[in-house]
Amino acid sequence: MQSGISASQELKSALGELIVSSTQRGLIARIDKESIVPGASIASSAPTFLDDLANLGAHVQPNEALYVLLRRADSLASPDKSLVAITYVPNAAPVRQKMLFASTRLTLVRELGGEHFAESVFTTEPSELTAEGWQKHVQHTESSNPLTAEEQSLQDIKEAEALESRGTRGQSLAQGGRLALKADGDVAGALQKLAQGGGDNLVQLRMDAQTETLKLVSSSSATPSTMASCIDAREPTYSFYRHDDAAASIVFISTCPSGAKIKERMLYAASRGNVVSLAQSDGGLKVAKKLEATNPDEVTAQVILDEFTVDKVEVKQGFSKPKRPGRR
Repeated sequence: MQSGISASQELKSALGELIVSSTQRGLIARIDKESIVPGASIASSAPTFLDDLANLGAHVQPNEALYVLLRRADSLASPDKSLVAITYVPNAAPVRQKMLFASTRLTLVRELGGEHFAESVFTTEPSELTAEGWQKHVQHTESSNPLTAEEQSLQDIKEAEALESRGTRGQSLAQGGRLALKADGDVAGALQKLAQGGGDNLVQLRMDAQTETLKLVSSSSATPSTMASCIDAREPTYSFYRHDDAAASIVFISTCPSGAKIKERMLYAASRGNVVSLAQSDGGLKVAKKLEATNPDEVTAQVILDEFTVDKVEVKQGFSKPKRPGRR
């Protein structure tokens, strides 16, 4: 998805100055109205790239998205003028801001000249913009050849399409013309018990990213107020909760923490609808509500209860066609 926002001429000029500067490590960029504009410059005060990352702290806020363009070579006098484009989108940022920055990141690199950027990185935590955080990133990517932003985007799209088209292999559940889903044998049983009522009212499932198999995590009891503490804050999870209303309504809750690996995020997004289909066809559940969240702490008691709030019906008067002149 592209946002329609473009890089301003001021940002292009600022980038040119960054590339030839002998004192500037990087540049902050933000979205203002329909353009990506330059922000503060980041001076170099240390002999290495990792040490200079300490200078980002003054610019990084826990609730504001931004772009960071950095010179990658340790020495700014180096003939290597390659850059790294960092997209920082914290979880606490406004939803619209998250969408704009995420959907514009490829446009930023493309319009500033993809040849300048050796790498594009997406981050959500301030700790990722530190020397320690960058070293973890390098360790995670050194096992494979780094991709450009365009190449990474194409690979992600291809992998997501592959997940949608083939599903998972092996024992098929919830087929019925939809994507087949491989699941352990105890998954259907736990869902059936949830549908029948009784003690436990929360069933949690997880996709094994290596085998692409749906597995049972636990079957337990929870209330709207304890829901967040029952769901793992580190691993993506599918949860089916039986509410205590008169209809014993089933709520499907999908959580995918920001720290999850890219493959896990794609796998969970591609499989979400088919997990619901499995629960309904093989588990006998009728899913009444669906909730999606990044972290479990977003699934508060108020969020759950709001799903069952009966809205007042607003009575509106229909549009009356004006009478023709001369008629009474």
